[in-house]
Amino acid sequence: MTNYAYRIVNVFADASSPQSRLTGNPLCVFEDARGLDAAAMQALALQFNLSETVFVLPSDNATARIRIFTTAFEMPFAGHPTLGSAHVVRALTGAGDKVTLETGAGVIPVTARGDEWTLKANAPQTRAYAHPLASLAQTLGISAADIADTPLWVNTGNEQLVTPLASADAVRRCRPDAARMAGEKAADDTTKIYVWADLGGGELLVRFFLLKHGTLSEDHGTGSAAANLGGWYVARKVPLPVKRAIRQGEPINRPAKLALNVDADGSIYVGGRVIELGQGVVML
Repeated sequence: MTNYAYRIVNVFADASSPQSRLTGNPLCVFEDARGLDAAAMQALALQFNLSETVFVLPSDNATARIRIFTTAFEMPFAGHPTLGSAHVVRALTGAGDKVTLETGAGVIPVTARGDEWTLKANAPQTRAYAHPLASLAQTLGISAADIADTPLWVNTGNEQLVTPLASADAVRRCRPDAARMAGEKAADDTTKIYVWADLGGGELLVRFFLLKHGTLSEDHGTGSAAANLGGWYVARKVPLPVKRAIRQGEPINRPAKLALNVDADGSIYVGGRVIELGQGVVML
């Protein structure tokens, strides 16, 4: 048997919470995935049953290469796995506070100030939402009047439907219909809907819904969706720069805090705190 070391980290941990070490979005990172094929990686991701599991590999183009798996499929890019992996790669390599990670969506630069990590997202690609707003509202379990502005499919590495809602109450009232959600397909044939509302004072309340094995799921803290929200701001020609503190995970009792910054030139940055929670070994 071969030993494969892994670390468990929490990404987008909320320092203001009394249980700050047990907040944010959990992630498993395998330190050295050489010797594992894609089938083994997928099986390990299902074994750990987290939203994503990452496998670190050598790279000729970056500090390290990462492969990101949900319990059902491999993803080209995701925000919290990228930030969490950068934290682990720094510890493994001594790379300092500037790390580059080769992903399926290209090489992503990631920087740190202590345990606060920030990635620069790819330039956004957008496409219109093709169905009536009433149909989307029905999918989300709210009224059409709760949709505040134009929903857009946005892709800064992982396409999702970014949907602005009129109030925090509307965000909290969302009760998506899994059967209807299955008809809302991203370019990669997955279903991912991000809803958000302004809380005032530069804060947003957000939720992220997706289907896993045909079952409705809600994510704890979603960096790729925060980056796509930045792309929505750019596409909708919101005056830049934009700086937002994002709160996620409230309805599932797992608070997460993300930082979104969109520079005057449209560059998109997403960040948050990463905490290492534990380490272990899998024997295969």
